[in-house]
Amino acid sequence: MSKNWTLVLVVAFALGFATKLYFDGQQEITHQQAQQGSAMVVGNDGVMNLFDPQDSRIRILYFGFTRCPDVCPTSLAMLSGAYNQLDDETLNQYYPVFVTLDPERDKGEDAHKYSQYFHPRFSGVAGTTEVTEELAKRYGVIYQKTEMEDSALEYSIDHNSYFYFVDKEGKLISKVPHTLSPDPIKATMLQLTQDAKE
Repeated sequence: MSKNWTLVLVVAFALGFATKLYFDGQQEITHQQAQQGSAMVVGNDGVMNLFDPQDSRIRILYFGFTRCPDVCPTSLAMLSGAYNQLDDETLNQYYPVFVTLDPERDKGEDAHKYSQYFHPRFSGVAGTTEVTEELAKRYGVIYQKTEMEDSALEYSIDHNSYFYFVDKEGKLISKVPHTLSPDPIKATMLQLTQDAKE
C-alpha cells in the first residue's frame, strides 16, 4: 500500500512540475513577444498582432475599460474631437486603438463596439490577462481592480489616463496625458506627421 502511495505522489509531483514549467514557458513567450513588438489581441476581425510590421501607421493606444464611468468616455471624446479637426491625409497615418484593461469582462468585440461609439476610425481590442499586463508594464500604465460592494458591477478598474503614440513595432514615440481639450492630441498628431515628412 505504501508503495502505491509513493508512486501516486511521485506521479502527482511530476505532473505538477510539468504543468508549472509549461505555464512558466507560456508567460516567458508572452513576455518575449511583447518585448519584440508582438502583442496578439482580439479585435472586431478576430485575432491580430497589434504591432504589424506591414502596417506603418502610428498607433494611438488608449488603455481603459468599457464600464468606465467618466475618464475613458472623456478621453475618447477628446481623441474624437482631434480626429474631427484633421484631414484624411493626416488621419490615414494613424491607427487609434482602445485597449481594454478588463479582459475578464470585455471581449474584443465589446471593446471595438465601445470605441466605435466615439469615432468610426477607432478600433478596440482585448488581450489575455498576460498580454494586457505586459502592455501595461511596457508603457507604464498603472491600473488595479477595485471591489465595489453592493454594486451589480462587482468591481471597477482604477487607471491612469494617457494617449500612447507608438510605432509599428510598439516603440513609444510620445504620450499625451489626460486632457479636457482635443488640442494637445491634435498638436502631437500634426507634429509627428511633420516629423515623418522631414
